[in-house]
Amino acid sequence: MSRRKTTILDIKNAKTENRKLVMVTAYDYPFGLMADEAGVDIALVGDSLGMVVMGLESTVEVTMEDMIHHIKAVVRGCKGPMVIGDMPFMSYNISIEQAVTNAGRLIKEGGCDAVKLEGGVDFADTVGRIVRAGIPVQGHIGLTPQTATSLGGFKMQGKDADAARAIIEDAKALEAAGVFSIIIEAVPAPLGKLAAESVSVPVIGIGAGPDVDGQVLVTHDMVGLFDRFTPKFVKQYAKIRPTIIEAIRAYGEDVKSGTFPAAEHSFSMPEETLAILKAR
Repeated sequence: MSRRKTTILDIKNAKTENRKLVMVTAYDYPFGLMADEAGVDIALVGDSLGMVVMGLESTVEVTMEDMIHHIKAVVRGCKGPMVIGDMPFMSYNISIEQAVTNAGRLIKEGGCDAVKLEGGVDFADTVGRIVRAGIPVQGHIGLTPQTATSLGGFKMQGKDADAARAIIEDAKALEAAGVFSIIIEAVPAPLGKLAAESVSVPVIGIGAGPDVDGQVLVTHDMVGLFDRFTPKFVKQYAKIRPTIIEAIRAYGEDVKSGTFPAAEHSFSMPEETLAILKAR
């Protein structure tokens, strides 16, 4: 029996119902299927795919075409969770018109249910226009990976009172602009709590402590599939990369020794057919 599709109203109601939201990343069809079967609320096709799947040094090189390609694959497998597509760097930064057009492409061509973009006060007008165009938007504040260089790298944000106050103002500005939820990344746990309490929409944390309205992790980090680095805020629930490497190595050894494929992995032919072929 298939799950009922998670809706915007379900996400918004989670806060008033005191129900924690579960959000993970998915970048392809198999991970979309697994997120669906695991029963998560939201599957994010993040531009983190640039680093995790494409091997890039950062997210800034990811294009609209990359995002649409991966969103389509996830949507094919992810029927129950809400699927959110990331707006990549420079897809919404030049003008509001550009932002609305590209958000529409992710929905229309990719097939996702909503879009996510980074930025707070400075992008509130952009968010408002996208929302008024009929496209649901999730905000992203705190550490914003697309502009991490200008923030001093992939570091905790909101350390002092002024910086923390600015992040809370970002949350309020996004709420006023019409977002249905907000991701807050890499901030002190008390600030995560204050930000969540400052708005009526759900605030989903990644490295923001336990007192927010839900959590999101990069699935490849969570299951130990990506090993370039592991952020402090990640809990690894499995380490499948060594298992996969060992399986490939064992396969290679079987091929070299001639033990694979064995009879059970091979197709047979009637002896009379083989005799005819040999006779020729």
